[in-house]
Amino acid sequence: MSSRPLRADARRNRARILAAAEEVFAARGAAASTEEVAAAAGVAIGTVFRHFPTKQDLLSAILKDVLAELDAAAATDDLFAFFSRVVTVAAEKKFVVALLAGHGVEVEVAGAVQALADTIGGLLREAKEAGQVRDGVQLDEVLALLTAAGQGALHGGWSLDLRSRTLEVIFAGLRR
Repeated sequence: MSSRPLRADARRNRARILAAAEEVFAARGAAASTEEVAAAAGVAIGTVFRHFPTKQDLLSAILKDVLAELDAAAATDDLFAFFSRVVTVAAEKKFVVALLAGHGVEVEVAGAVQALADTIGGLLREAKEAGQVRDGVQLDEVLALLTAAGQGALHGGWSLDLRSRTLEVIFAGLRR
């Protein structure tokens, strides 16, 4: 794709493809086909490939959008609200967790994931300064807890009640 700005109809098609892809991959996992995405978006497969030459490009675009949305939310969330938001996204968009965990899909998102970790590091510092989190809590521990909670979303039985109770236990361990 060239670096020229997209025409209005091309932007609409791209947005429809991304929205459809999120639905298709959420329902069928990352193994779903680009043909299924095209059908769900109401466009020809060639239109999908014009915007996303490979399935990897499509998955990468979805993942980058999700990570960008999370990063933007960090401006208003504290550590606990952000942690909850990330786990909720993981529960609602299981394929994103699978992508981050590297389950059979190669997507280049290292920079976006590092930016998310940096964001969480900033929220952790703020929480410590506000006296909300124990002094000894380290970023790698928070990231490990977040990863584990996100992985829980991949397994059946991850109800809203279980998610809430799990977050309660995690937060009790982090709080002062």
